[in-house]
Amino acid sequence: MYKRKITEGKCTNMSENKCHITSIGGQAVMEGVMMRGPKDIAVAVRTPEGEIVVDKKPVASIIQKYKLLKLPIIRGVVSFCESLIIGTRALMFSAEFFDIEEEEDKVKKATMTEDERKATEAKESKIKDVAIYGSVAMALVFGVGIFMLLPTILVGFVKSYIGSGVLATFTEGIVRIFLFLAYITLVSQMKDIRRVFEYHGAEHKTIFCYENGEELTVENARKFSRLHPRCGTSFLLIVMVVSIILFSFISWSNLWTRLGLRLLLLPLVAGLSYEIIKFAGRSKSKCMKIVSMPGMWLQKITTREPDDSQLEVAIASLQSVLTGNREDDKW
Repeated sequence: MYKRKITEGKCTNMSENKCHITSIGGQAVMEGVMMRGPKDIAVAVRTPEGEIVVDKKPVASIIQKYKLLKLPIIRGVVSFCESLIIGTRALMFSAEFFDIEEEEDKVKKATMTEDERKATEAKESKIKDVAIYGSVAMALVFGVGIFMLLPTILVGFVKSYIGSGVLATFTEGIVRIFLFLAYITLVSQMKDIRRVFEYHGAEHKTIFCYENGEELTVENARKFSRLHPRCGTSFLLIVMVVSIILFSFISWSNLWTRLGLRLLLLPLVAGLSYEIIKFAGRSKSKCMKIVSMPGMWLQKITTREPDDSQLEVAIASLQSVLTGNREDDKW
């Protein structure tokens, strides 16, 4: 017999240690969840008919091909870019189940020969790839423009009233965080986004359930926290804090020079933030718990309590990427 205490997704096992921190991560998509394991990526989606469909593919990361890309900081930049691409692919896959195809297109496809159908699918696949990379590029431009460059420009207008460069940088950081929180709060009011946030909560609960050595069932997953220290939401908040510290060393003497240097230093900011959240995710120290706390608070906005059907989808996705050997996914 043994006793186990569960608090905010963590467990203390008094006679045996079944808890372990994994490298498994995920993302909520339209009516589904994407999970990335040590060897595979799976996207599970509940279709309008109520069926759970799982798309599973092997992980194809260039980090494993080149030793240079495994170095600290560099691996964070590459992982961030890969995550954007993988996440966009997962979103587009989930969206396919809810696209309303024109009746004319359905009739046209039904009358195609096998060769014509294959040619059409190949063309659509190329268009989809262009759309994916275009979406990632637009997301980066939007994110960098609104949350990184706009605060610098706004503070630049009132810099003469603020005084010292350090104080101006701090003010700029406050503006950046305010814009980010305002954006997250506004989008969270949208009905479709609330559904995505519920699946986000299901993703976290399911991973916590597995990390605590529990059988992956709806009943077990339901009792765990929806807040996870390795969440991408926490990563974005850490990016903003790191940028405040790093950008404080850049002079305010010329606004355009400052904007240019910020763009050049963004990969360093992303790389450092990745290393911090990676360490925080596996550390049990009180210091790292304090570092993770703001991100955990923010997850109270970006996650919601899921229902049982959403937990079923998250479990289906996670089970698809498990190798059967818990050591494979150990961080």
